[in-house]
Amino acid sequence: MTGGELARAWDDAADGYERYFVPRFAPWVDAAVGVLTRARLPEGPILVPCCGTFPELPALVGAYPEREIVGIDLSPGMIALARERAAQWPNVRAVVGDAATLDPRWHGACAGVVSVFGLQQLPDPAAALDNWVGALRPGGLLSVMFWPPEVEQDGPFALMRRVLNRHRPPGDDSWADRLGDTEPVSFPMSHADAAAVWRAMAESGPARAFANARGEEFMRAVEREFLELAPIGPWHHRPTASLKVVRKPPAMNGVMNGPA
Repeated sequence: MTGGELARAWDDAADGYERYFVPRFAPWVDAAVGVLTRARLPEGPILVPCCGTFPELPALVGAYPEREIVGIDLSPGMIALARERAAQWPNVRAVVGDAATLDPRWHGACAGVVSVFGLQQLPDPAAALDNWVGALRPGGLLSVMFWPPEVEQDGPFALMRRVLNRHRPPGDDSWADRLGDTEPVSFPMSHADAAAVWRAMAESGPARAFANARGEEFMRAVEREFLELAPIGPWHHRPTASLKVVRKPPAMNGVMNGPA
């Protein structure tokens, strides 16, 4: 899938993603952002690659009100919503750009990098992570929350993956092993029923790109498969994400500041 196709899919999904998934993903956002807000950071901007609609922003501004904070996302639709969220803070920007390969001007310049649920969508997550670490200045801190290849063994995300995998070539999951040590982070999530979570994932989640490529008739057939295998009534599950934290060693005699 090309970057343009992925961007268009997230443009289409942006409003629904903000309504449905942003509230449900909030605990993971809080956990990832909390790594930075509880830390001591050097001077410099905070970068948020794959910012989506920028749900990380309120907590970052609360902890670092004077910092330059920049969100980057490939999707203009997502960035439009991110700019609405950022409008009240003059030191915050949301820009359309390639989060996988950052502009060289960020190299060695950032006090912090935080990203939530974007890494696993990139063409080469391990290379992107190296690029993000390279954006840190001495003493800088990176916190990245991402979905590993297996999020859960039983639940709507697991079922969606099994159903879609019947209709697409198997993916290469080896990228997760190249990221090094990570911490599992799990929270409960609930949906009204299987139909509700299907609509959210197919229209406003990562399956939107697949839906755009294969068309409505095909997706209706896949939906029938999903609903036949799904439980009846409210659906509660506990998906597990992975958290990667990297602290770049501080420079000798470096001056640290920020919240303790």
